[in-house]
Amino acid sequence: MPDLHPVILCGGSGTRLWPASRKAYPKQFAPLLGQDSLYQTTLRRFSAEGFTAPLVMTGDEFRFMATDQAAAIGLADARVVVEPCPRDSAPAILAAALLLEGTPDDLMLVAPSDHVITDAPAFLDAVRAGTAAALEGALVTFGVTPDRPETGYGYLELAAPPGKDPVPVVQFREKPDQATAEAFLAAGTYLWNGGIFLGRVRDVIAAFETHAPQMVPPCRAAIAGGAEDLGFFRLAETPFAGIEPISFDYAVMEKAAKVAAVPIDCGWSDLGAWDALWKIAGHDENGVALVGDAVAVACEDSYLRSEEEGVVLVGLGLKDVVAVAMRDAVLVADKSRAQDVKKVVETLRRAKAVQADHYPRYHRPWGWYETLCLGARFQVKRIMVKPDGVLSLQSHHHRSEHWIVVAGTAEVTIGEEKKLVTENQSVYIPLGTVHRMANPGKLPMYLIEVQTGAYLGEDDIVRYEDIYNRS
Repeated sequence: MPDLHPVILCGGSGTRLWPASRKAYPKQFAPLLGQDSLYQTTLRRFSAEGFTAPLVMTGDEFRFMATDQAAAIGLADARVVVEPCPRDSAPAILAAALLLEGTPDDLMLVAPSDHVITDAPAFLDAVRAGTAAALEGALVTFGVTPDRPETGYGYLELAAPPGKDPVPVVQFREKPDQATAEAFLAAGTYLWNGGIFLGRVRDVIAAFETHAPQMVPPCRAAIAGGAEDLGFFRLAETPFAGIEPISFDYAVMEKAAKVAAVPIDCGWSDLGAWDALWKIAGHDENGVALVGDAVAVACEDSYLRSEEEGVVLVGLGLKDVVAVAMRDAVLVADKSRAQDVKKVVETLRRAKAVQADHYPRYHRPWGWYETLCLGARFQVKRIMVKPDGVLSLQSHHHRSEHWIVVAGTAEVTIGEEKKLVTENQSVYIPLGTVHRMANPGKLPMYLIEVQTGAYLGEDDIVRYEDIYNRS
């Protein structure tokens, strides 16, 4: 039996789940449903018997997040491939196929990292059901049997009503209007497009060579010019950036002659908007779902979520409302308009609001930091440095810094001096002084940083040395 290689697409932004999902911290890395992130849940799903180590396709800004979250659940064997710029799903899938070209008869299973599948065994049964068709040269896609006339999903039109076995796909259909969705539901020969694909490596490459041949040479060049970098494989930027951004559906699947669909009944959701989270969340007798420090009084069919510890979100007399509270932003929306949240992000971007894309906790390869208080000439941050984490050797033109260690031990370099700073101790870094901080311990180290100066922006950093190869 050929090997089965999971290919996990992990570069999306998930703006419809703003403010919990943002460009700097997209939904696949957020713990939206329990302790694990959606990405971690996806990794667990593909750690079952029969799968090889996954190939994770992600962006430069997420590469450390992808490896850290995999290691946190004991699945550190994933190979992370860094896309130098976003180019949609088709170039990512082609790059993955070309990286697997040495095993042309193996299977590759392509799946997003931000979908929910509550019944993993049922999903794996569907993958097994599609394997025979894939081994015979078909490109297999997986679709969900619709239970309502949904206008937020694309559809697969089948040649016959779906059963357990693969059925030929007649065509891919775009997101329909309400009347068309109702007709699809009544026909019984349509599935929601789940965005999950299975095929032999050789067949995926051949499909690109036939239907999108212009993409193949630059993608091969991006691999040939790529390089290993701190355990990642980084595709070469110039050829990859020249590839047209396009989805796999548009580039290949809609044109391929031999496409089959397997229905999945596994509690699937793409979590494309807040109303999808409400649908799969536990409701009370009034249809209200509460997450975090949230309280509902006389509310109906609503979703209330507090993302911030100590921030209590209270709903009074609400009906069909989504309310999400964070430290720096609050969303209140009619549940029926949940798909339009991306318009909120677009509006915030035009207004140059940092909340559009930036997250209140900034994740870095060495850990994270968050601003606790910001004034005209001062800023107070809380910083976490993970074990063996090392900040860059740096200096600042416009600010000085005070560091107070509140948990763990920091190894601090100030000028030519290096010393250990333990809990309840502090150090001062004068303006312009070259400095660095590291965590030599086995537990996370926390400190409070107080900055003072005329300019406190993050671009006031001169880096002299960085173990993470950041510019």
